[in-house]
Amino acid sequence: MINVSHKTTTLRTAKARAIVEMTPETAQKILNREVPKGDVLEFTKAAAMVGAKKTPELLLFCHNIPVEWVQTETEIQDGKRIIIDVTVQSTAKTGCEMEALTAASAAALTVYDMCKPIDKDMEIKSVKLLEKSGGKSQFKEKIPEGMKAGVLVISDSVFAEKKQDTAGKNILSKLREVGIENAEYRIVPDEPEDIRSTVSEWCESGYKLVITTGGTGLSPRDNTPEAVRPLIEKEIQGIMEAARNYGQNRTPYSMLSRGVSGLRGDTLILTLPGSSKGAKESMDALFPYVIHLYRMMDGGKH
Repeated sequence: MINVSHKTTTLRTAKARAIVEMTPETAQKILNREVPKGDVLEFTKAAAMVGAKKTPELLLFCHNIPVEWVQTETEIQDGKRIIIDVTVQSTAKTGCEMEALTAASAAALTVYDMCKPIDKDMEIKSVKLLEKSGGKSQFKEKIPEGMKAGVLVISDSVFAEKKQDTAGKNILSKLREVGIENAEYRIVPDEPEDIRSTVSEWCESGYKLVITTGGTGLSPRDNTPEAVRPLIEKEIQGIMEAARNYGQNRTPYSMLSRGVSGLRGDTLILTLPGSSKGAKESMDALFPYVIHLYRMMDGGKH
């Protein structure tokens, strides 16, 4: 089973289709509700719903996701085949295409089972995925041309070379993953003036993104929010709320992070936690989705 714990929960939809071929006489009996075992089309809808819900019990590597909606549509085509379309919807960290495919398969098998006493030549011709949406693939964002970023590690111990930085390296790795290759990396101590001057320098130099890591906690030397907040001209509270909410689902201590975010001119400033785990989780929560901000500022041009 693939680890999806780092993924963001989004609305997922998948649609699958099954086709069952039969004699015209069988198709007519289905339409007339004359099949001895009962109303085939109604039982087909029930089977699809059960199939979607039972998918993780049948398929070894499927995650147990909430099945929030199952819709089944049937059509008799050319008087000799049933088209079964099943749409499944879920708010989850992974897709629901297997639920849709299993539901369509269960529906087709139900048609076969109910009609096999009257049609020995019936055949399930195909089961296939028609479409799916949701997840990271739906929220791909184009990186602004020539975008440059700055990653600022704020730590007395790292600056004094008493400790190795991992948080900043995690941030750089995530930036490369989403397509931001041009990033400057710098380390400063927990001094408000050093933090403020570096962030100001990068903003004035045309950097589109400035990310700090460290100094957002509650120790006497945690000064990052106080140093950065005066530089922000337009605060975007929802960004850090999203990061804290993501972290809160993993550790109850995320609520103690005091990170701030916002714009200075057209530069986005993010202040992330100093722990390697906190920085990585914050980046997973925000990227690539936060890149949409640049498109909003450009009026949807890029």
